Amino acid sequence: MAILRRLFSRRSLAYASGGTALTLAGGYWYLNSGPAYPQSSKTTRRPPPPWTPPSRAEMISRLKASGGSITKNPTGDNEEFDLLIVGGGATGAGCAVDAASRGLKVALVERDDFAAGTSSKSTKLVHGGVRYLQKAVFELDYDQYKLVKEALHERRIFLETAPYLSNMLPIMLPIYKYWQVPYYLAGCKMYDVLAGKENMESSYVMSKGKALETFPMLKSDGLVGAVVYYDGQHNDSRMNIALIMSAVKHGATVANYCEVTELHKDQNGKLNGARVKDNLTGESWNVRARGIINATGPFTDSLLKLDNPSHQAIVQPSSGIHITLPNYYSPRKMGLLDPSTSDGRVIFFLPWQGNTIAGTTDTPASVSREPKASEDEIRWVLEEVRSYLSPDIKVRRGDVLSAWSGLRPLVRNPNAEKTEGLVRNHMIYVGDSGLLTIAGGKWTTYRAMAEETVDEAVKVFGLQGRVRSGCVTDTLRLVGSDGWSRNMFIGLIQTYGLETDVAKHLSENYGDRAWTVCSLAEPSGERWPLYGKRIVPQYPIIDAEVRYAIRNEYAQTAIDVIARRTRLSFLNARAALHALPTVVDIMGSELNWSYSRKRTEILNATRFLESMGLPDAYVRSGMVPEPIARGWRER
Repeated sequence: MAILRRLFSRRSLAYASGGTALTLAGGYWYLNSGPAYPQSSKTTRRPPPPWTPPSRAEMISRLKASGGSITKNPTGDNEEFDLLIVGGGATGAGCAVDAASRGLKVALVERDDFAAGTSSKSTKLVHGGVRYLQKAVFELDYDQYKLVKEALHERRIFLETAPYLSNMLPIMLPIYKYWQVPYYLAGCKMYDVLAGKENMESSYVMSKGKALETFPMLKSDGLVGAVVYYDGQHNDSRMNIALIMSAVKHGATVANYCEVTELHKDQNGKLNGARVKDNLTGESWNVRARGIINATGPFTDSLLKLDNPSHQAIVQPSSGIHITLPNYYSPRKMGLLDPSTSDGRVIFFLPWQGNTIAGTTDTPASVSREPKASEDEIRWVLEEVRSYLSPDIKVRRGDVLSAWSGLRPLVRNPNAEKTEGLVRNHMIYVGDSGLLTIAGGKWTTYRAMAEETVDEAVKVFGLQGRVRSGCVTDTLRLVGSDGWSRNMFIGLIQTYGLETDVAKHLSENYGDRAWTVCSLAEPSGERWPLYGKRIVPQYPIIDAEVRYAIRNEYAQTAIDVIARRTRLSFLNARAALHALPTVVDIMGSELNWSYSRKRTEILNATRFLESMGLPDAYVRSGMVPEPIARGWRER
């Protein structure tokens, strides 16, 4: 009885109540602090308000009008632009969104397609950079630390402003030595701490058994366990297109396949416009602008030399190759990081769009418009994959579905011998003529780079009286985000009779614009599915996406569709080859192509697929549709 009286005494009950309150408060804080995970918009199954962007022809008319008479017409269409942005990758598109959303009159031109270069050939991660943090700690490098800190902040904004194109991804670090457990866990915990309240989920240790259950193809001999941390993942070229379309929605004028061939200067040697050439028609015209931004990535030095022939190069390109493997090479919802490869580099195995991406390399390279992964680089990645997988899994060259090389635009450092020793930071430079150059950086920090660049442009070009606000892109949701929810695909199924994987694919690639995509689908003629004809059986990519790409996203060639509006060439080059006749037929109907143009498109796309890892033997063996095989032999 004495024990019970003591147990239920007033003091004991007070302590218990206080402890319970603290526990509840802590639990409430934990549950509501939540990870920086992309959140759904308000739940809706209704299509968003219709929006059709101006056509490419209208965009070119606007560009031409700016180069006309100085006298304004009543609509002001021939008024010069506030900014002419050269480059349609992540950086240029980010600058266009930022500037247009501030109220500036913006033009953007890209000599190829939007995201044709580096911006479609990334590792698809939205990350702070675990390896940069390691260098920051062990080399006491404050620049690396700042880069990681900024990237972790931008990671949260990235996932919130484009929720349908990005997701949180747990990444496993397999451990084969006991001393590595505290070492890697401490590093990952520091990564968590740096993210602060913007952290996703806390890193943790996973037992050997759980690691093998999660990743059964992992090599078990000597495995101690694993450490798991969280980062973000996205669909890079679709993100780039979302940025372009968001800029358009805010009033920007954009044109792909338009190249700056000359820079115009006034009597004081300051830039006031450019000569632009349409690479599809060969036509040229003048564009006037108060300021010009050079956002051409690996080709930064080309425009700088056009401005100043004596310019010394500031960009040191680095080549990073990736390969795509079948989905059985990784779990569906967890990646793997090999923190120390045979030559000291880092390699990722990441689930993406139903397949597995493995990469990357990091080697000095020369600038090329269509870099290609070499056979030696592909085999190196395969060897690293093989070293981490169970011996009973035969890693074959034939398992490589696609392979590509991307050029990282690293800012040159004369004291760095290896490109992996360079900080992936950015640099803003204003030349004597007023050409504003933004170089370096990475996908994760594109928004911060754009904000800093436009801030500088407003100051340098005297645009303070032209802006209606400061930067708003930290809260500006991109096209496709406002009416999107994680359950939106159910409404698509119920409305259009789509297959589940097709509906999910459309939701995760187009957001609320998936309703518009579905409205362009033709009936299947089957009892089920009612709509959604696949352009190739293995993947949930449908005919309506080709029409949508042309009418709503400025796709001009078959390569635009198979590589950057859909990701088929990155997922499976052979499947993309088989889909080409269907894609070209749809585009031919939409754009009124002749037989000769269709054949040219097939030939060009087939050559492009060579750079995406399509084996020569596969084509020459006759294992392709006859029109393509015939075109290959006659090219």
